Amino acid sequence: MATSYLSPGVYVEEVDRGGKPIEAVGTNTVGFLGESSKGPTNEAVLITNWSQFVKTFGDFKECSEHLVHGVYGFFNNGGSRCFVVNVGAPDGGSRAVVTAPAADKDKDKEKAAAPAPAPAPSGGGANRDSLYIGRDNGPGQRTGLKCFEEIDEIAIVTAPGQTSPAVHDAILSHCETRKDRFAILDSAETISGGVDKLARPRDSKYGAFYFPWIQVYDPDKGNIFVPPSGHIAGVYSRVDSERGVHKAPANEIVRGALGLKYNVSKGEQDLLNPKGINAIRFLSGAIRIWGARTLSSDPSWRYINVRRLFIMVESSIERATQWVVFEPNDHRLWKRVQRTISSFLTLLWRNGALMGTSPEQAFYVKCDEETNPPEVIDAGQLVVEIGLAPVKPAEFVIFRIGQMASGGGVEE
Repeated sequence: MATSYLSPGVYVEEVDRGGKPIEAVGTNTVGFLGESSKGPTNEAVLITNWSQFVKTFGDFKECSEHLVHGVYGFFNNGGSRCFVVNVGAPDGGSRAVVTAPAADKDKDKEKAAAPAPAPAPSGGGANRDSLYIGRDNGPGQRTGLKCFEEIDEIAIVTAPGQTSPAVHDAILSHCETRKDRFAILDSAETISGGVDKLARPRDSKYGAFYFPWIQVYDPDKGNIFVPPSGHIAGVYSRVDSERGVHKAPANEIVRGALGLKYNVSKGEQDLLNPKGINAIRFLSGAIRIWGARTLSSDPSWRYINVRRLFIMVESSIERATQWVVFEPNDHRLWKRVQRTISSFLTLLWRNGALMGTSPEQAFYVKCDEETNPPEVIDAGQLVVEIGLAPVKPAEFVIFRIGQMASGGGVEE
């Protein structure tokens, strides 16, 4: 309705003619699942540095090796923000060294001052799996993986060292259902037979799988082997910050890795790569991630960076176009939506995330009478069709070298 003017004068009005700009959502916040005898259980706690993690969940004595080294490796490799869910105390409680008993007169005093023990999982196998998979009993009553349902910021999910098919399947299903996050999964620590016998998780375009475990330094035990997922999550975060989510998180050094459980040869990687198993190898004097594949058999979603780029684009557009809901669904709205999305994608193209020498080659956005016929409008829907040409990694670099005649040149 037009403004009523009650007295003579000059009036200035602000009119919103453009769309709301789209900002890229974060892509490097990680959700960790693990075990500790210290700190809250079944609650997603925001952690932004190593000191904060130690203060909340303890250090190498209170936490399970998998969680503590995973989070340490995450921050050491460039990670800056994560949510940690403690599913319970590791088997046998903390890793603290047992000391001699106190004198009888001090026992009662120590017993009163001692904190209540954290809940210790009752055995392994299915019992432990259920702690990680969790239950959804509604807001404030979720456990394990289900706690991440409440956190929209999470873009990567991992449970360091959990290698059972049930946990892998639950994490992949969680990411597939949400459609706004990606799973990093660990192989088993040891394999029987050759790498061709290595079992991998089920087919999915929302997860990646890494082999083998890496060797790191533990303050209590010296050099030990730990699952690589936490370190790799840190590499994802580092690459996202330095280059962007469109850059494959591969040919990157794993900081803090001293060695490998298994040294993968080129011949062995020839077996692993087609199966979507990303090898970690010692190359050029350093331990590097030498694979960038998802677990998908669909060639369109073969590469990690392509899948994560689309996750970012889809989430960014979804969250930034909420203003469109309940607006008059006509050609004026279509033009605003098309202009808003095109501006966002043009910026991505300029940053190197999309292929093509021009925006027209890199993407298209269609929102008109063709995508929104009368029956669509009558159903209360607005349909926008978007096509992207993502940049894919140069996985195989081939140089063709041949002999040429002495004194010869390039033939016309």
